[in-house]
Amino acid sequence: MRSIELTLDSPTETAIVKDWDQLETAGLPSLARHSGSSNRPHITVAAGPAIEATDATAAACGALPLGMSFGGLVLFGTASGKFVLSRSVVLSEQLVDFHRAVHETITGALDQTLPGRWTPHVTLARRLTRAEVGAALAVLGPVSEGKCVGLRLWDGESRSITLLSARTE
Repeated sequence: MRSIELTLDSPTETAIVKDWDQLETAGLPSLARHSGSSNRPHITVAAGPAIEATDATAAACGALPLGMSFGGLVLFGTASGKFVLSRSVVLSEQLVDFHRAVHETITGALDQTLPGRWTPHVTLARRLTRAEVGAALAVLGPVSEGKCVGLRLWDGESRSITLLSARTE
């Protein structure tokens, strides 16, 4: 699987990593347990098995940085009966336009990441049981504002990252 991902500025990333750490400290599943060098908070813009970034995809990065707002916490169910816990991201006009511009430069994206079907979010934990969901909600506080500053291509097969935007903050 491949994905095109928005990366966050340092203060926003720090707030999300704090969420990860709070879940870990509470003994709950958390992305803090993922020790891979590519593991950092992000918003998946597109995902699919054969997505390729182009010069036009990189050109969409001219719209960065983008301000963003977090909504509430959101749960996604899985086939295993467990849950993915995420912070929802409010669909601003700028974020919708950016998302559409990226998708105009690629093919092969999964249906749930296409414009009009996308649920932007930042994942906090995977494989939560029903009992763990309540405990997780009790330990997490609010996060309201943030900034998207970069774009990258993640290739799950080669476990490699290609930066599409040189912005880091």
